[in-house]
Amino acid sequence: MSTAATPDPITAGDTDGAGGAETAEGTSILTLTMNPAVDLCWEVEHLEVIGKNRARVRSVAAGGGGINVARHVVRLGGRATAFHTAGGVVGLRLNRLLDEEGIDHVAVGIDDETREALVLFEAGSRHGYHVVPPGPHLHEREGRRSLDALVQAVGSCPYVVASGSLPGGLPDDFYAAVARRIREAGSRLVLDTSGPALRGALTEGVFLLRCNRTEAESMAGRPVRDFEDARALNEHLLTTGAAEIAVTTLGELGALCSTGHGHTELYAPPLPGEPLSDAGAGDSMVAALVTRLAAGEDPVSACALGVAVAAAAMLTPSTEPFDLDVARSLRSQVRTRFRADPRRQGV
Repeated sequence: MSTAATPDPITAGDTDGAGGAETAEGTSILTLTMNPAVDLCWEVEHLEVIGKNRARVRSVAAGGGGINVARHVVRLGGRATAFHTAGGVVGLRLNRLLDEEGIDHVAVGIDDETREALVLFEAGSRHGYHVVPPGPHLHEREGRRSLDALVQAVGSCPYVVASGSLPGGLPDDFYAAVARRIREAGSRLVLDTSGPALRGALTEGVFLLRCNRTEAESMAGRPVRDFEDARALNEHLLTTGAAEIAVTTLGELGALCSTGHGHTELYAPPLPGEPLSDAGAGDSMVAALVTRLAAGEDPVSACALGVAVAAAAMLTPSTEPFDLDVARSLRSQVRTRFRADPRRQGV
């Protein structure tokens, strides 16, 4: 099922004076979610230890990294197709939810059941709890079939976004195989994952790697507290060929965007309200990044929009959609500082 999106002014031009990039209306982005979920969001007034907790259902939606990215790409005025696995009764529900939402998607059937995840929002404390099971177990043949189908789905998409965890049964280097096949198909891979799946992909190299502070510390083997710590990691990722562009997010500080020309510190804007959840911030940021890259914008400007959108996403419970007006207002408040790579000076 396909849907056409009307570009929003937030992506129609650059507010930093870098030029008028075209909208992403004519360019489709493919996202990959190997371990999707049906996200159930419930709300309680106060979470009681004893007795029943009466809850109301806030939302039921298809979820998982790549699916969330595809949803936000469309919200930002781009076009996206979500490629994902689906199995069992929950898998059928996942497909139906995507159809009802109008998200273009391609499902690969698996034997095991797609997972359900629970987001519990406590209204009294305004705290959110994201409870996520590990998900299904895939057979080796299901992994191979998914790879083959993914390559067929790429078509003329210039960017593929692989986001989220891997289900059990797939090897740690599965994303490395994805990167290789995507490169052979003439597309660029944007990767946002964690743990062994992340480390397994570094040997192959990707176009853009986004990691949060937790993932950065796991790779660096030490705390990543500030931009200097992030720069050391990003330099390592670039020099080893793990990524052409490295983006490390630092929570309330912002993000560091590193290319072969140097490192740009992007400072998170002040929030106009109380942060409620960071569950959707990463997917929102990646969606903004790839939407603007597909529209021809430079990585730093694309990342600046990503920082603003991630900040807006923190003002919503769980993975609920960010407010476009808030994201638009925050974009103009993202400050940047460029530090040239001394190895490139004079080139």
